[in-house]
Amino acid sequence: MSGSAFDLLLALALLWSALRAMTASDLFRAVVLFIVFGLLMALAWARLGAPDIALAEAAIGAGLAGALLLDTIGTLRARRRDRR
Repeated sequence: MSGSAFDLLLALALLWSALRAMTASDLFRAVVLFIVFGLLMALAWARLGAPDIALAEAAIGAGLAGALLLDTIGTLRARRRDRR
């Protein structure tokens, strides 16, 4: 019974983080929520019994894509600062 409760909580957390990431007004907050969504998705894949997909999601979806997006935010903020 506790396994299904955890799965329900995980599904709700996935929906919550996806909605918050899409509706975030701050770009940094949206990227952080995207990373959280990727890590939760990796956990969901692991719970579904697909450890290879879970590792790929964690490494590529949350790790690499998140790092690239955070770097892009830093570059955009630096350019905006230089224009002023």
